[in-house]
Amino acid sequence: METLKGYQKKFLKGLAHGLKPVVFIGQKGLSGGLIGSIHDALDTHELIKVKFIEFKDKQQKAGLSEAIEAETSCCLVGIIGHTAIFYRQHADPEKRKIQVPHR
Repeated sequence: METLKGYQKKFLKGLAHGLKPVVFIGQKGLSGGLIGSIHDALDTHELIKVKFIEFKDKQQKAGLSEAIEAETSCCLVGIIGHTAIFYRQHADPEKRKIQVPHR
């Protein structure tokens, strides 16, 4: 996935503001089942929030977010508090719900 530019991240953060987290990361961290859940959520919604329950350290959250990006081929839009926002455009153009602006 291509890297998002600043104005695109700002647009996606605005869309994510009203969303509730769909995946929660607890004590076990990243497992195969959790990565599968994130894949499914991205396929369904394109833009999701992931809540960190046990990981409160900024560096831990950044590391987990990088791992999620690598495993699921998505882009990290931003981390706000204990919640990360991820975006992955749907592969099928007819099923895309979000049109990210391109200047």
